[in-house]
Amino acid sequence: MAPLKLGPLPYDEISPKMREVAQDLIYNDIWERPQLSKRDRSLLTVASLVTTYRNDQLRTHLGRALDNGVTREEIGEALLHLAFYAGFPNATQAFHIAKEVFERRDAQGKG
Repeated sequence: MAPLKLGPLPYDEISPKMREVAQDLIYNDIWERPQLSKRDRSLLTVASLVTTYRNDQLRTHLGRALDNGVTREEIGEALLHLAFYAGFPNATQAFHIAKEVFERRDAQGKG
């Protein structure tokens, strides 16, 4: 698979090394390891972001999860499950964000 090239990131001007780490280590190394599928990595990442209330990152990774084969129903079920482990407020906010992501993808014809 061709190496992933990230678009502009908020820290590009402040720390080019951070971009290098994100692109080369996280996405082009860790995400490409065969021990877990990208789908499974996406579910783990979404769960981690919900539990730590990292909502800006959650928006991006919910879209990535859908691109990696996680269904909307599976995302909903994961968020329901997380409500009891990550806290109801975290999960409730994640449901709002998921709805926004789904609506934006529908408007873009990405389904």
